[in-house]
Amino acid sequence: MTDDHKLELEYNTDRTTMAIPEYGRHIHKLVEFCKSVEDRDERNKVAQGIIDVMGNMEPHLRDVNDFKHKLWDQLFIMADFDLDVDSPFPIPTKESVKGKIKTLAYPKQASKYRYYGNNIEAMINTAVSWEDGEMKDLLIHALANHMKKCYILWNKDSVTDDIIKSHLEELSNNQLTFDPETKPLIDMNVLKKVQDSLNYSSKKKKKRK
Repeated sequence: MTDDHKLELEYNTDRTTMAIPEYGRHIHKLVEFCKSVEDRDERNKVAQGIIDVMGNMEPHLRDVNDFKHKLWDQLFIMADFDLDVDSPFPIPTKESVKGKIKTLAYPKQASKYRYYGNNIEAMINTAVSWEDGEMKDLLIHALANHMKKCYILWNKDSVTDDIIKSHLEELSNNQLTFDPETKPLIDMNVLKKVQDSLNYSSKKKKKRK
């Protein structure tokens, strides 16, 4: 892997707005990484890996018709429709996907960490199955940020990166971890601002009805 493929892990709220914020900055980074892979076969493998992760993050859409089709549409949306891969479905355009973006919903489960949702085990299994390297590191970091967001949404309280690290290690049987010192997760203030903004937008839409 060349130095050109190196990806910065820290968050920066001044960056370009994410196409689908619910997937998080690091999933968008994986998409950007996928676009940069020169070998087509390898690029196709990376794209399929991203689709698998996205599917695990959206279990509530599994009963929706054309579930896989919607995931591929979302992949191209995050790639700004500039991704040369072999999709099993027709390549979408900006016009064809208007209004199709689905937001994430986090289901409950009766477990010790039910606030992480029913899909957390599948996401962890996916991360464990990937070969060690930058792509896996990005996926682990995206997973940890997803867990932090779920924790705050559920508990309405603050949580340290060390706690998320501990939970990730426990849930993965110590097969996954990250260093909060060198790879800090998204700042809680940013998370709360995003959530407040989403809540405000939701209230405005309800008033218009």
